[in-house]
Amino acid sequence: MDLNKLKPVSGVDVANKRVIVRADLNVPIKDGHVTDATRLTRLVPGLKDLSARGARVIVLSHFGRPKDGPDPELSLRPVAAKLSEILGQPITFVPECIGPEAKSAADALKPGEIAVFENLRFHKGETKNDPAFAKALAANGDLFVNDAFSAAHRAHASTEGITHCLPSYAGPLLLEEITALRTVLEHPKRPTAALVGGAKVSTKIPILKHLIAKVDKLIIGGGMANTFLLSHGVNIGNSLAEPDLVQTAREIMTEAKAKGCAVVLPEDAVIARAFRSGEAHATVPVLAVPGDSMILDVGAKSVAHMSDVLKECRTLLWNGPLGAFEVPPFGEGTFALAREAARLTKAGELVTVAGGGDTVAALNAAGVADDFTYISTAGGAFLEWLEGRELPGVAALTRD
Repeated sequence: MDLNKLKPVSGVDVANKRVIVRADLNVPIKDGHVTDATRLTRLVPGLKDLSARGARVIVLSHFGRPKDGPDPELSLRPVAAKLSEILGQPITFVPECIGPEAKSAADALKPGEIAVFENLRFHKGETKNDPAFAKALAANGDLFVNDAFSAAHRAHASTEGITHCLPSYAGPLLLEEITALRTVLEHPKRPTAALVGGAKVSTKIPILKHLIAKVDKLIIGGGMANTFLLSHGVNIGNSLAEPDLVQTAREIMTEAKAKGCAVVLPEDAVIARAFRSGEAHATVPVLAVPGDSMILDVGAKSVAHMSDVLKECRTLLWNGPLGAFEVPPFGEGTFALAREAARLTKAGELVTVAGGGDTVAALNAAGVADDFTYISTAGGAFLEWLEGRELPGVAALTRD
């Protein structure tokens, strides 16, 4: 996959063209109202640009996981209404994404107008990447723009199949995401650090193995750090760990050393006998965790050491929390290091790119998400990119 072959839509004549935009409108909804419009807000500049250039814009997206055809609970209608509100202009909602009704709505659009078509996954052909379904989607447009990096790890009809039917381009959000990831993984300011946290090593093995060949420092936190401590013979009490992956942890450490990547593990830990809010807790060295307690966060010494590591670096990739941040007071380690990373970023001393659902939630809880260089909302696609995997939806845009 040659990323230099990606063609931006910014230089394309879209006036009076029916432009199909694959977006990600898969946002949280409660009682019919969008509760987090971040993904919609990020779409606005790209949509406004196409509209201002006279395109007739058709927005396609999936929403949730419908089990058996159309489901009123998973309609994009309320999402379209919220997008219209944020965009500040009317949006036509079309209750179908293929067929006569969709075609009629697409043809009726005037230059500058925008329509949102119904949930792609109401049709099984979407997730099966059915060529016939892709062709039916393409019938409504003159060209295709993928602006949903977060869906690009799936070879679906609206991300991969449709590119065989229409001239296809990369949208500004997709390019922004790829540029941010290339900045930290391919062309970083060095030294570089990666912070990888979360509950389990098993879910992050490919990421760890990929990153140790890319970065100078690897900070490991969260429950997965316990498995690494266990691999050093440390007694971690009742802490979450994966004993069957101790050997894997040792292999990662050995490989990191061979590649010149320094692995940073917690030096002290916040412990408690039970995992619940307000539970009595204490901070102890990792070598002094009582047998009846569990590690739920990193301690002040660990934060100080990790902060010193960040001060030595010029680029940071952050994926995963250092502790169980959702339950007070076990987020203080994550929040403290996040504030330090944000301070260094604002001072122009560090380029910070972060992603993953828990990561974004933790940075928001720390109040520093806006201070990072770039925050990815891509979820699975972000993680697969960190593993070094080719994303079908991106690769499809690089074909000659």
